[in-house]
Amino acid sequence: MTQTAQGTALADRVLGGWLGRVAGNMLGKPVERGDYWTRERIDRYLRLTDALPLTDYLPPPPPDTTGFELRPEWRSCVRGRIHGSCRDDDVDYTILGLDLLRTHGFRFTTEQVGEAWLHRLPYRQTFTAERAAYRNLVNGLRPPLTATYDNPYQEWIGALIRADVYGWTCPGAPRRAAALARRDAALSHTGNGAYAAMWAAALIAAAFTAATPREAVDRALGVIPAGCRVARAVRRVAALHEARLSWEETLDAVEQETAGLGWIHAVPNAAVLTAGLLYGDGDFTRTLALTVRGGLDTDSNGATAGSFAGVRCGAAGIPARWRDPLEDTVRSAVFGYDGARISELAAWTTELAGRSGEAPGEASGEVSDEVSPGADG
Repeated sequence: MTQTAQGTALADRVLGGWLGRVAGNMLGKPVERGDYWTRERIDRYLRLTDALPLTDYLPPPPPDTTGFELRPEWRSCVRGRIHGSCRDDDVDYTILGLDLLRTHGFRFTTEQVGEAWLHRLPYRQTFTAERAAYRNLVNGLRPPLTATYDNPYQEWIGALIRADVYGWTCPGAPRRAAALARRDAALSHTGNGAYAAMWAAALIAAAFTAATPREAVDRALGVIPAGCRVARAVRRVAALHEARLSWEETLDAVEQETAGLGWIHAVPNAAVLTAGLLYGDGDFTRTLALTVRGGLDTDSNGATAGSFAGVRCGAAGIPARWRDPLEDTVRSAVFGYDGARISELAAWTTELAGRSGEAPGEASGEVSDEVSPGADG
Protein backbone atom coordinates (compact mmCIF):
# COMPACT_ATOMS: atom_id res chain seq x y z
CA MET A 1 0.00 0.00 0.00
CA THR A 2 1.38 3.43 -0.90
CA GLN A 3 1.93 6.13 1.68
CA THR A 4 -0.98 8.11 0.20
CA ALA A 5 -3.27 5.09 0.40
CA GLN A 6 -2.22 4.46 3.99
CA GLY A 7 -3.00 8.05 4.92
CA THR A 8 -6.40 7.85 3.23
CA ALA A 9 -7.24 4.61 5.04
CA LEU A 10 -6.20 6.08 8.40
CA ALA A 11 -8.28 9.21 7.80
CA ASP A 12 -11.33 7.08 6.94
CA ARG A 13 -10.97 5.01 10.08
CA VAL A 14 -10.44 8.02 12.36
CA LEU A 15 -13.51 9.68 10.83
CA GLY A 16 -15.33 6.39 11.40
CA GLY A 17 -14.37 6.57 15.05
CA TRP A 18 -15.72 10.11 15.41
CA LEU A 19 -18.95 9.33 13.56
CA GLY A 20 -19.43 6.12 15.51
CA ARG A 21 -18.85 7.85 18.84
CA VAL A 22 -21.39 10.57 18.11
CA ALA A 23 -23.94 8.11 16.69
CA GLY A 24 -23.59 5.69 19.62
CA ASN A 25 -23.93 8.55 22.07
CA MET A 26 -27.12 9.71 20.34
CA LEU A 27 -28.55 6.20 20.33
CA GLY A 28 -28.07 5.76 24.06
CA LYS A 29 -28.89 9.28 25.23
CA PRO A 30 -32.72 9.02 25.44
CA VAL A 31 -32.47 6.03 27.81
CA GLU A 32 -29.50 7.17 29.91
CA ARG A 33 -30.43 6.38 33.49
CA GLY A 34 -29.51 2.86 34.38
CA ASP A 35 -31.49 2.65 37.60
CA TYR A 36 -34.69 3.29 35.61
CA TRP A 37 -33.83 2.19 32.07
CA THR A 38 -32.89 -1.39 32.83
CA ARG A 39 -32.23 -3.93 30.08
CA GLU A 40 -35.75 -5.22 30.56
CA ARG A 41 -37.35 -1.79 30.28
CA ILE A 42 -35.30 -0.87 27.19
CA ASP A 43 -36.42 -4.05 25.41
CA ARG A 44 -40.03 -3.52 26.47
CA TYR A 45 -39.86 -0.06 24.91
CA LEU A 46 -38.36 -1.46 21.72
CA ARG A 47 -41.11 -4.09 21.47
CA LEU A 48 -43.75 -1.44 22.13
CA THR A 49 -42.41 0.67 19.27
CA ASP A 50 -41.81 -2.31 16.97
CA ALA A 51 -38.06 -1.61 16.98
CA LEU A 52 -36.64 -5.06 17.77
CA PRO A 53 -34.19 -5.96 16.35
CA LEU A 54 -32.74 -2.49 16.88
CA THR A 55 -31.22 -1.32 13.60
CA ASP A 56 -31.57 2.48 13.78
CA TYR A 57 -31.85 5.31 16.28
CA LEU A 58 -34.53 4.88 18.94
CA PRO A 59 -38.06 5.58 17.75
CA PRO A 60 -40.09 8.32 19.47
CA PRO A 61 -42.56 7.19 22.14
CA PRO A 62 -46.14 6.53 21.02
CA PRO A 63 -48.71 9.11 22.20
CA ASP A 64 -50.10 8.69 25.70
CA THR A 65 -47.47 6.12 26.66
CA THR A 66 -46.70 5.83 30.37
CA GLY A 67 -43.91 4.02 32.15
CA PHE A 68 -41.28 4.89 29.54
CA GLU A 69 -40.06 8.39 30.41
CA LEU A 70 -37.16 9.27 28.11
CA ARG A 71 -34.58 11.92 28.96
CA PRO A 72 -35.76 15.49 28.32
CA GLU A 73 -33.49 15.79 25.24
CA TRP A 74 -35.20 12.90 23.48
CA ARG A 75 -36.95 15.08 20.88
CA SER A 76 -33.65 15.80 19.13
CA CYS A 77 -32.14 12.35 19.65
CA VAL A 78 -34.74 9.96 18.21
CA ARG A 79 -35.36 8.59 14.76
CA GLY A 80 -36.63 11.16 12.26
CA ARG A 81 -35.84 14.17 14.50
CA ILE A 82 -32.04 14.25 14.48
CA HIS A 83 -30.37 17.23 12.80
CA GLY A 84 -26.79 17.15 14.02
CA SER A 85 -25.80 15.83 17.42
CA CYS A 86 -27.21 16.84 20.79
CA ARG A 87 -24.75 18.36 23.25
CA ASP A 88 -23.38 15.75 25.63
CA ASP A 89 -20.38 15.41 27.93
CA ASP A 90 -19.33 12.19 26.16
CA VAL A 91 -18.56 14.30 23.09
CA ASP A 92 -17.47 17.43 24.99
CA TYR A 93 -14.57 15.60 26.63
CA THR A 94 -13.49 14.06 23.33
CA ILE A 95 -13.32 17.54 21.82
CA LEU A 96 -11.53 18.86 24.90
CA GLY A 97 -8.94 16.06 24.65
CA LEU A 98 -8.37 16.89 21.00
CA ASP A 99 -7.88 20.56 21.87
CA LEU A 100 -5.44 19.56 24.61
CA LEU A 101 -3.32 17.52 22.19
CA ARG A 102 -3.38 20.25 19.54
CA THR A 103 -2.31 22.83 22.13
CA HIS A 104 0.27 20.95 24.18
CA GLY A 105 1.18 17.88 22.13
CA PHE A 106 1.60 14.35 23.45
CA ARG A 107 3.72 15.43 26.41
CA PHE A 108 0.88 17.31 28.09
CA THR A 109 0.71 17.21 31.89
CA THR A 110 -2.20 16.48 34.19
CA GLU A 111 -2.01 20.11 35.33
CA GLN A 112 -2.56 21.19 31.71
CA VAL A 113 -5.63 18.96 31.54
CA GLY A 114 -7.00 20.92 34.49
CA GLU A 115 -6.16 24.24 32.86
CA ALA A 116 -8.02 23.19 29.72
CA TRP A 117 -11.11 22.38 31.78
CA LEU A 118 -11.03 25.74 33.54
CA HIS A 119 -10.55 27.67 30.29
CA ARG A 120 -12.94 25.83 27.99
CA LEU A 121 -15.49 23.81 29.98
CA PRO A 122 -18.39 25.35 31.96
CA TYR A 123 -18.58 24.09 35.53
CA ARG A 124 -22.30 23.31 35.26
CA GLN A 125 -21.59 20.92 32.39
CA THR A 126 -19.45 18.72 34.63
CA PHE A 127 -20.78 15.88 36.77
CA THR A 128 -19.71 13.47 39.54
CA ALA A 129 -15.91 13.01 39.60
CA GLU A 130 -15.29 15.74 37.04
CA ARG A 131 -17.29 18.25 39.05
CA ALA A 132 -15.41 17.32 42.22
CA ALA A 133 -12.07 17.74 40.42
CA TYR A 134 -13.15 21.04 38.86
CA ARG A 135 -14.20 22.37 42.28
CA ASN A 136 -10.89 21.25 43.75
CA LEU A 137 -9.00 23.04 40.97
CA VAL A 138 -10.88 26.27 41.64
CA ASN A 139 -10.08 25.92 45.34
CA GLY A 140 -6.37 25.74 44.55
CA LEU A 141 -5.68 22.01 44.82
CA ARG A 142 -3.34 20.31 42.33
CA PRO A 143 -3.26 16.77 40.99
CA PRO A 144 -3.38 14.15 42.40
CA LEU A 145 -5.31 15.81 45.25
CA THR A 146 -7.89 17.02 42.73
CA ALA A 147 -8.91 13.38 42.27
CA THR A 148 -8.89 12.28 45.89
CA TYR A 149 -10.16 15.17 48.00
CA ASP A 150 -13.90 14.98 48.76
CA ASN A 151 -14.53 12.87 45.65
CA PRO A 152 -16.60 9.71 46.19
CA TYR A 153 -16.78 9.09 42.42
CA GLN A 154 -13.14 8.19 41.75
CA GLU A 155 -13.98 4.80 40.22
CA TRP A 156 -16.96 5.88 38.15
CA ILE A 157 -17.05 5.99 34.35
CA GLY A 158 -16.01 9.62 33.76
CA ALA A 159 -12.35 9.02 32.86
CA LEU A 160 -13.30 6.19 30.50
CA ILE A 161 -15.49 8.52 28.43
CA ARG A 162 -12.50 10.84 27.94
CA ALA A 163 -10.19 8.15 26.53
CA ASP A 164 -11.11 7.64 22.86
CA VAL A 165 -9.07 10.50 21.44
CA TYR A 166 -5.90 8.94 22.85
CA GLY A 167 -6.69 5.71 21.04
CA TRP A 168 -7.42 7.46 17.74
CA THR A 169 -4.15 9.38 17.89
CA CYS A 170 -2.09 6.26 18.76
CA PRO A 171 -3.37 3.79 16.15
CA GLY A 172 -1.99 0.32 16.76
CA ALA A 173 -0.13 1.44 19.93
CA PRO A 174 -2.36 0.51 22.88
CA ARG A 175 0.28 0.99 25.58
CA ARG A 176 1.08 4.49 24.35
CA ALA A 177 -2.64 5.35 24.26
CA ALA A 178 -3.09 4.01 27.79
CA ALA A 179 -0.24 6.16 29.11
CA LEU A 180 -1.91 9.29 27.73
CA ALA A 181 -5.31 8.29 29.11
CA ARG A 182 -3.83 7.67 32.54
CA ARG A 183 -2.29 11.13 32.60
CA ASP A 184 -5.70 12.63 31.78
CA ALA A 185 -7.59 10.40 34.21
CA ALA A 186 -5.32 11.32 37.14
CA LEU A 187 -7.04 14.70 37.39
CA SER A 188 -10.28 13.13 38.62
CA HIS A 189 -10.03 9.35 39.01
CA THR A 190 -8.05 6.64 40.79
CA GLY A 191 -8.07 2.84 40.89
CA ASN A 192 -10.56 1.19 38.58
CA GLY A 193 -11.71 4.57 37.30
CA ALA A 194 -8.22 5.17 35.90
CA TYR A 195 -7.75 1.56 34.78
CA ALA A 196 -11.00 1.73 32.82
CA ALA A 197 -9.78 4.81 30.97
CA MET A 198 -6.46 3.12 30.16
CA TRP A 199 -8.26 0.00 28.97
CA ALA A 200 -10.64 2.00 26.76
CA ALA A 201 -7.85 4.03 25.15
CA ALA A 202 -5.88 0.85 24.49
CA LEU A 203 -9.00 -0.84 23.10
CA ILE A 204 -9.54 1.92 20.54
CA ALA A 205 -5.85 1.97 19.59
CA ALA A 206 -5.90 -1.82 19.14
CA ALA A 207 -9.02 -1.60 16.97
CA PHE A 208 -6.88 -0.22 14.14
CA THR A 209 -4.76 -3.35 13.82
CA ALA A 210 -6.40 -6.26 15.66
CA ALA A 211 -7.83 -9.01 13.47
CA THR A 212 -10.93 -9.47 15.63
CA PRO A 213 -12.78 -7.66 18.45
CA ARG A 214 -11.58 -10.37 20.85
CA GLU A 215 -7.95 -9.70 19.92
CA ALA A 216 -8.46 -5.98 20.58
CA VAL A 217 -10.06 -6.73 23.95
CA ASP A 218 -7.17 -9.01 24.92
CA ARG A 219 -4.54 -6.49 23.83
CA ALA A 220 -6.25 -3.78 25.88
CA LEU A 221 -6.24 -6.02 28.95
CA GLY A 222 -2.46 -6.09 28.70
CA VAL A 223 -2.11 -2.44 29.79
CA ILE A 224 -3.94 -2.69 33.13
CA PRO A 225 -3.28 -4.77 36.27
CA ALA A 226 -4.51 -8.33 35.78
CA GLY A 227 -6.04 -8.40 39.25
CA CYS A 228 -8.05 -5.15 39.09
CA ARG A 229 -11.83 -5.39 38.98
CA VAL A 230 -12.05 -3.92 35.48
CA ALA A 231 -9.77 -6.63 34.13
CA ARG A 232 -11.62 -9.37 36.00
CA ALA A 233 -14.99 -8.19 34.67
CA VAL A 234 -13.73 -7.97 31.09
CA ARG A 235 -12.13 -11.43 31.28
CA ARG A 236 -15.33 -12.86 32.72
CA VAL A 237 -17.39 -11.58 29.81
CA ALA A 238 -14.83 -12.88 27.34
CA ALA A 239 -14.87 -16.32 28.99
CA LEU A 240 -18.66 -16.55 28.92
CA HIS A 241 -18.70 -15.46 25.29
CA GLU A 242 -16.11 -18.10 24.45
CA ALA A 243 -18.23 -20.69 26.31
CA ARG A 244 -21.06 -19.80 23.90
CA LEU A 245 -23.49 -18.45 26.45
CA SER A 246 -26.02 -16.08 24.96
CA TRP A 247 -25.61 -12.32 25.26
CA GLU A 248 -28.51 -12.24 27.74
CA GLU A 249 -27.03 -15.05 29.86
CA THR A 250 -23.65 -13.37 29.94
CA LEU A 251 -25.07 -10.05 31.12
CA ASP A 252 -27.28 -11.81 33.68
CA ALA A 253 -24.18 -13.46 35.18
CA VAL A 254 -22.06 -10.30 35.22
CA GLU A 255 -24.93 -8.24 36.63
CA GLN A 256 -25.11 -10.54 39.64
CA GLU A 257 -21.34 -10.42 40.12
CA THR A 258 -21.16 -6.60 40.02
CA ALA A 259 -24.35 -5.94 41.98
CA GLY A 260 -24.11 -2.97 44.31
CA LEU A 261 -21.56 -0.96 42.36
CA GLY A 262 -24.17 1.32 40.77
CA TRP A 263 -25.02 2.09 37.16
CA ILE A 264 -22.28 4.73 36.64
CA HIS A 265 -19.42 2.70 38.11
CA ALA A 266 -16.66 1.85 35.63
CA VAL A 267 -16.59 -1.91 36.31
CA PRO A 268 -20.14 -3.00 35.30
CA ASN A 269 -20.08 -0.58 32.37
CA ALA A 270 -16.81 -2.06 31.09
CA ALA A 271 -18.53 -5.46 31.22
CA VAL A 272 -21.58 -4.27 29.26
CA LEU A 273 -19.31 -2.62 26.71
CA THR A 274 -17.19 -5.76 26.31
CA ALA A 275 -20.31 -7.86 25.75
CA GLY A 276 -21.50 -5.45 23.06
CA LEU A 277 -18.16 -5.63 21.23
CA LEU A 278 -17.79 -9.41 21.39
CA TYR A 279 -21.39 -10.36 20.61
CA GLY A 280 -21.56 -7.58 18.01
CA ASP A 281 -18.85 -9.56 16.19
CA GLY A 282 -17.58 -6.69 14.07
CA ASP A 283 -20.95 -5.53 12.75
CA PHE A 284 -21.41 -1.79 13.31
CA THR A 285 -25.17 -1.80 13.88
CA ARG A 286 -25.26 -4.94 16.02
CA THR A 287 -22.39 -3.64 18.19
CA LEU A 288 -24.18 -0.36 18.91
CA ALA A 289 -27.55 -2.03 19.43
CA LEU A 290 -26.36 -4.69 21.87
CA THR A 291 -24.26 -2.23 23.84
CA VAL A 292 -27.11 0.23 24.36
CA ARG A 293 -29.62 -2.55 25.04
CA GLY A 294 -27.22 -3.66 27.79
CA GLY A 295 -28.34 -0.69 29.89
CA LEU A 296 -26.42 1.16 32.64
CA ASP A 297 -24.68 4.31 31.27
CA THR A 298 -26.15 3.82 27.80
CA ASP A 299 -24.94 6.96 26.07
CA SER A 300 -21.36 6.57 27.32
CA ASN A 301 -21.19 2.87 26.46
CA GLY A 302 -22.86 3.48 23.12
CA ALA A 303 -20.32 6.19 22.33
CA THR A 304 -17.31 3.99 23.08
CA ALA A 305 -18.81 1.01 21.23
CA GLY A 306 -19.54 3.24 18.24
CA SER A 307 -16.00 4.58 18.31
CA PHE A 308 -14.56 1.06 18.33
CA ALA A 309 -16.90 -0.22 15.61
CA GLY A 310 -16.38 2.91 13.51
CA VAL A 311 -12.60 2.50 13.60
CA ARG A 312 -13.01 -1.13 12.60
CA CYS A 313 -15.19 -0.46 9.55
CA GLY A 314 -14.16 3.11 8.66
CA ALA A 315 -16.50 5.95 7.83
CA ALA A 316 -17.26 4.40 4.45
CA GLY A 317 -18.56 1.27 6.19
CA ILE A 318 -21.00 3.03 8.55
CA PRO A 319 -24.58 2.67 7.27
CA ALA A 320 -26.09 5.93 6.06
CA ARG A 321 -28.98 5.70 8.54
CA TRP A 322 -26.48 6.29 11.36
CA ARG A 323 -24.24 8.79 9.59
CA ASP A 324 -26.53 11.07 7.57
CA PRO A 325 -28.75 12.46 10.38
CA LEU A 326 -25.63 13.80 12.13
CA GLU A 327 -25.21 16.29 9.27
CA ASP A 328 -21.48 16.48 9.97
CA THR A 329 -22.20 18.70 12.98
CA VAL A 330 -21.75 18.51 16.75
CA ARG A 331 -23.18 20.67 19.49
CA SER A 332 -20.71 21.24 22.31
CA ALA A 333 -20.35 23.15 25.57
CA VAL A 334 -16.58 23.39 24.98
CA PHE A 335 -15.86 27.07 24.29
CA GLY A 336 -15.07 27.64 20.62
CA TYR A 337 -16.37 24.30 19.35
CA ASP A 338 -20.16 24.50 19.28
CA GLY A 339 -21.33 23.67 15.76
CA ALA A 340 -17.98 22.15 14.79
CA ARG A 341 -17.80 19.89 11.76
CA ILE A 342 -17.18 16.25 12.61
CA SER A 343 -15.07 15.92 9.47
CA GLU A 344 -12.83 18.80 10.60
CA LEU A 345 -12.38 17.32 14.08
CA ALA A 346 -11.47 14.01 12.45
CA ALA A 347 -8.97 15.70 10.11
CA TRP A 348 -7.20 17.32 13.08
CA THR A 349 -7.19 13.96 14.87
CA THR A 350 -5.69 12.22 11.83
CA GLU A 351 -2.96 14.86 11.63
CA LEU A 352 -2.07 14.17 15.27
CA ALA A 353 -2.10 10.41 14.65
CA GLY A 354 0.46 10.94 11.91
CA ARG A 355 2.96 12.39 14.38
CA SER A 356 2.12 10.43 17.53
CA GLY A 357 5.67 9.09 17.60
CA GLU A 358 6.53 12.06 19.78
CA ALA A 359 4.45 10.42 22.50
CA PRO A 360 6.18 8.02 24.90
CA GLY A 361 7.00 4.83 23.01
CA GLU A 362 5.49 1.39 23.45
CA ALA A 363 8.64 0.16 25.13
CA SER A 364 9.25 3.23 27.29
CA GLY A 365 7.85 1.55 30.39
CA GLU A 366 5.66 4.56 31.23
CA VAL A 367 2.63 2.42 31.95
CA SER A 368 4.37 -0.55 33.55
CA ASP A 369 6.39 1.74 35.83
CA GLU A 370 3.23 3.41 37.11
CA VAL A 371 1.10 0.29 37.51
CA SER A 372 2.27 -3.04 38.80
CA PRO A 373 0.85 -5.76 36.50
CA GLY A 374 -0.14 -7.81 39.52
CA ALA A 375 -1.81 -5.00 41.46
CA ASP A 376 -5.30 -5.57 42.79
CA GLY A 377 -8.12 -3.03 42.83
